[in-house]
Amino acid sequence: MSEDTSKRRLGRGLAALIGDIEKTEPSEEASVTPVTADRRIPVEFISRNPRNPRRHFEEDDLRDLAASVRQHGIVQPVVVRTIGENRFEIIAGERRWRASQLAGLSEVPVLIRDVDDRTALEIAIVENVQRADLNPLEEANGYELLMAEHGYTQNDLGEIIGKSRSHVANSLRLLKLPESVRDMLGEGVLSAGHARALISAPDPDALARTVVEKGLSVREAEKLAQRAIEGGGTHASRPQKQKDADTLALERSLSDRLGLAITIDHKSSGGQVRISYTSLDQLDDICRRLERSP
Repeated sequence: MSEDTSKRRLGRGLAALIGDIEKTEPSEEASVTPVTADRRIPVEFISRNPRNPRRHFEEDDLRDLAASVRQHGIVQPVVVRTIGENRFEIIAGERRWRASQLAGLSEVPVLIRDVDDRTALEIAIVENVQRADLNPLEEANGYELLMAEHGYTQNDLGEIIGKSRSHVANSLRLLKLPESVRDMLGEGVLSAGHARALISAPDPDALARTVVEKGLSVREAEKLAQRAIEGGGTHASRPQKQKDADTLALERSLSDRLGLAITIDHKSSGGQVRISYTSLDQLDDICRRLERSP
């Protein structure tokens, strides 16, 4: 069996297992019928998955959920796997487990699933991404972990999580940003659209601070970054020759499709198309695409 076939089968298996898990993960607004738990386990017997890509939990949201748990209990079980005698690790439902502790519960209902380390990691990442529980940086780190430790390609990930390869590529590009800019992204001060616009600029940190201080839109951030790339500085008010809307739209479309920064310099007598890459893997990907073109 080829590696690609194995991964496709694993992807289908994951999708089925995640579908089962999602029955225990409804939106807070939905009207649901409680899922029958396998058993109840003391909260101290359960530990979080240390490799869960979701790192940030809003304290206010946890307190609100804890108040609901005190009144109604845990409606949907926490999904766990066995890691030792009377020891369990969370696959899905860490937020409910945390809220249960705040609410003073001694036990929580659980669904026990027999999966290995690799599958537990994959489910944790895919389940969080599909439920939009991750901020853009957590999502990108999750993708990188799967690719680094399990040999997934961007296409593999796209098929499993139900998103395009360009979405995966654009997410991974965020990891190329300086730590200071990634911190802004993780805190929600900067959006993923703003951050992507700054990746190819010579000084993303300075540009990010300008974007935040001036409250610039994504479109304005793109123009600011383009001026910096062309040597025009980082000041938003500096005049420049404006690109027409069609050229800017084409740049964005090509960038989204390739997952790389595309710059088009068009003049009446011709122009240039520049593709910016940050690694040899990206260069190899560009070469493969060009070689496949008729």
